[in-house]
Amino acid sequence: MNVSIPNTRAANLRSTAGGAGLALVLAGGLLLMLQYLSLRREALDDARAQAQIIASSSAAAVMFQDSEAAGDTLDSLSTLASIQSARISDAAGNVIAVHPRSEDLASVSNTECGFRCARVSAPIALQGQPVGTVQLQLDLRRVHTRLLGLAGAFLIAAMAALALTLPLMKRMRARVSAAESRLEYLAHFDPVTGQKNRNAFNACLNRSLQRESGVRQALMQLDIDRFKEVNDTLGHLGGDELLRQVGSRIASAMRPGDQLFRLGGDEFGVVMGAVKSATEARLVAEAILDQFGAPFRIDGQQLIVTASAGISLWPDDAEQFQELAGNADAAMYAAKREGRNRVALFEPRLREAQIAKLKLQTDLRRALEQNQFQLHYQPQVRTQDGQLQGAEALLRWSHPELGRILPGTFIPIAEDCGLIVEIGRWVIHEACRQAAVWRTQGYGNIRLAVNLSVRQTRDEQLPAFIDSVLADTGMPPNYLELEITESVLMEEADLAIAQLARLRARGLHLAIDDFGTGYSSMVYLKRLPIDKLKIDMTFVQAIPGDGEAITTAILAMANGLGLAVVAEGVETALQHEFLRRNGCEQVQGFRIGAAVPPEEFAACWLAPATQQDLRMV
Repeated sequence: MNVSIPNTRAANLRSTAGGAGLALVLAGGLLLMLQYLSLRREALDDARAQAQIIASSSAAAVMFQDSEAAGDTLDSLSTLASIQSARISDAAGNVIAVHPRSEDLASVSNTECGFRCARVSAPIALQGQPVGTVQLQLDLRRVHTRLLGLAGAFLIAAMAALALTLPLMKRMRARVSAAESRLEYLAHFDPVTGQKNRNAFNACLNRSLQRESGVRQALMQLDIDRFKEVNDTLGHLGGDELLRQVGSRIASAMRPGDQLFRLGGDEFGVVMGAVKSATEARLVAEAILDQFGAPFRIDGQQLIVTASAGISLWPDDAEQFQELAGNADAAMYAAKREGRNRVALFEPRLREAQIAKLKLQTDLRRALEQNQFQLHYQPQVRTQDGQLQGAEALLRWSHPELGRILPGTFIPIAEDCGLIVEIGRWVIHEACRQAAVWRTQGYGNIRLAVNLSVRQTRDEQLPAFIDSVLADTGMPPNYLELEITESVLMEEADLAIAQLARLRARGLHLAIDDFGTGYSSMVYLKRLPIDKLKIDMTFVQAIPGDGEAITTAILAMANGLGLAVVAEGVETALQHEFLRRNGCEQVQGFRIGAAVPPEEFAACWLAPATQQDLRMV
């Protein structure tokens, strides 16, 4: 390869130089031809003018057949070197006089004119009647001499131009060749890691499966766990350096004949040339994951990074390479769902789950268009006396074919496909609209809590959208409570805090949902413009037991920060009593009441006859 490239470049340069030389020759030939025609035409025009002068001067001599006078007229041509010969003839064609006089009359009349000469003639007239003809024979050798001079000058100029152009052409060809080589490299290699890219992966996999028919092969796809968090911490340059080191470690653990590719982002693929079984493929993958055991050093920092991998076998799991890649990808995400830092083998159920997920993505878009969503409302009551304090709006989806689909199933899909922002806006608008309906029914203002997704907290248009919803529905801002998960604080905390500050400035109430599960820093918690903490149900449901200590600590911390507290998932009288005793202000859960449609919620919780009963909960 290294030898053939210079040879190819030299051949290209010679070809280019030859082409340039040929172009110059053709251009020069055309220019010389045009110049010759121009010079010849100019000489002929001068000769015709001279013939006209002689014709006008020799009319009387021809009329009287005076050869001496006609000869004297022709003698004026002796000063013109370009006139080779001339003759004056009468109307019958008889030659009266010739130039030079030494020429024989018969030879002049019969002389043939070749390439080196040309003839022009002019009629001799007397009182408008033709009496004879003047014919001049023009010598073109002077034209040819001038033309040869021009050809020589052009040749010298062309050689000089070619000599000056060749180095420039050489440099340009070198740059073009370097650009072509770079484009060829980028077409098949990843510029960050130096590993082969997805184009090379597709070509290799397709070629390999066609060539190695009957040989079991495996495809492993690997993804760095929580790479986004690492990338946000290190910056893109640090993230790129991590990807380079990951690529090197994967390559060091591969078998001879296996091929590594960077498929995009933080995802890598390994094509295992020949494996005896799924067990062997798993062992190779586990050896690769073992390379992540040692810390990575980036800009003087040590990082512990893990990865998840999925494996699909050919021809066991797929017949086409596109299907094989999809299967490996599905297995990789199964490894992530199972806890990350592990290897998962493809199983047919994963394909079925992937197909079902894709169908749900399509159905989710249709659900928005066809109003298949509805909100149910779960009451939040004061712990001490059961007085209604508000409600949490919870999204429900009644699928026309599958029936009710749990939020835990479709919300992550909406997050993945980007629909969660649009769905979240629908939830906010619908909750505010329902609050307006209850207000017109005489129930007054009711505080409604709505969950915000991580994507919504990054939506710069969210504050303006909420402004428009509040204006349209007449909802007082302090009766709308937005709940964000604690995990938001772990991702771009400063941006989240700035967004929450904009929302709080509008008079909205803010709460941290599922508190205690995200391990948020107390520094960030103190900076957050929030009003309330919601204790995650996993701690509440561990009461009595381990949950008591954590719940008590959260209550004490919230009291010190001046924050209200709601305990979620209260299901038993013991849990309720513990929370009442330890100063938890509000509770919600099945012990209080399940989430129900708006009509049922109004009948059970908002009707005046029920208000006294609420205090008995």
